[in-house]
Amino acid sequence: MDQRQIVTVILLISATVAADYVRPRPRKILHFPWNQRSPSQPQQVHVSLAGQNHLRISWITVDQSSPSFVEYGTSPGQYNLISRGESTSYTYLLYRSGKIHHTVIGPLDPSTTYFYRCGGEGLEFQLRTPPAQFPVTFAVAGDLGQTGWTKSTLDHIDQCKYDIHLLPGDLSYADYIQSRWDTFGELIQPLASARPWMVTEGNHEKESILFLKDGFESYNARWKMPFEESGSNSNLYYSFEVAGVHVVMLGSYADYDKYSDQYSWLKADLSTVDRKRTPWLLASFHVPWYNSNEAHQGEGDGMMASIEPLLYAASVDVVLAGHVHAYERSSRIYNGNSDPCGAVHLTIGDGGNREGLARKYKDPQPAWSVFREASFGHGELNIVNSTHALWSWHRNDDDEPFRSDQVWITSLASSGCLADEMHESRKILMAP
Repeated sequence: MDQRQIVTVILLISATVAADYVRPRPRKILHFPWNQRSPSQPQQVHVSLAGQNHLRISWITVDQSSPSFVEYGTSPGQYNLISRGESTSYTYLLYRSGKIHHTVIGPLDPSTTYFYRCGGEGLEFQLRTPPAQFPVTFAVAGDLGQTGWTKSTLDHIDQCKYDIHLLPGDLSYADYIQSRWDTFGELIQPLASARPWMVTEGNHEKESILFLKDGFESYNARWKMPFEESGSNSNLYYSFEVAGVHVVMLGSYADYDKYSDQYSWLKADLSTVDRKRTPWLLASFHVPWYNSNEAHQGEGDGMMASIEPLLYAASVDVVLAGHVHAYERSSRIYNGNSDPCGAVHLTIGDGGNREGLARKYKDPQPAWSVFREASFGHGELNIVNSTHALWSWHRNDDDEPFRSDQVWITSLASSGCLADEMHESRKILMAP
């Protein structure tokens, strides 16, 4: 073998080692065959938190006269408890929704499996309630849609031992075609009927029509979140607590300036958080504030200017966003600079949507950007105890959940950032 051949072999080996994997081709939108069912059979069942020790069961029936109640218990087929709820429906141009049922059940025991049936007929479902104390695990995937990659993401999340799913906006990608809301509900039912799904709105939920529809009507009707339970006057932003974690779900597409209802609500909500009882504080919304991808540059700047000082003053530990169809993790950051008392920002808008990946990043990589990759996947936030959490991101472009990024995060409540002398900005929460 001469010198030229040796060099060629070395270059081929180097290229093979440098290539992490061969990126697969896009996958098509899923098609759902028509399935004949009884008009009163519950469909699109999903679960969400609804205040302390309570869950909300939501489902849809074609039959508008179907009752809104849930029978449940801790043994299969034995329902010794019953809760009655409410229902709604909506029309959208020529589309008329089925009857949308929302029923709150509880009080429930933590870390307990319950069996339930909706409306007195149909399949029996089972769910697992979240724990009352650490550890607690959140699965995270935004911008889901209904493609083959969405199915792959959901399959991988199903392998995760998680307690709650967080979805930072862009759910169904219905984009005005209302039947796609129905197929999305069908697609996620196996997971969403078994664990609470906590969502916030994205731009694909807006669906406004000038002079006819204001927007978010479909989203608000189908995905009722615990906004009333958390003192909010809008389903577009709310908060909840679980196992020592306080989570604020914010609206990138609701008013957020200092004179807005969302700003006033958030300030009041954060000021009441007891970090001794809930040492972890998370925030989630759709449009990222820290984004080194070329896609959607600057779109979160207005919200960041208004809301970031509140989150910093409250010592929010982690911020989860979507919108950009790629993954990125920041260092602790505030006001554009590294700050040991700032939040870790995670962009995870890579659930599998039909628009594809955002492949182009800015070069050079900003100092605050620790890890970034344009692949589909999901995240897992395992909050182990009051001081430590393990974040991992699992790329699924390989058809197997490959853990591509992982980091331990220490809570700000244990780092000294809550001390008044260390965190003067906290006074913003107490100001009138």
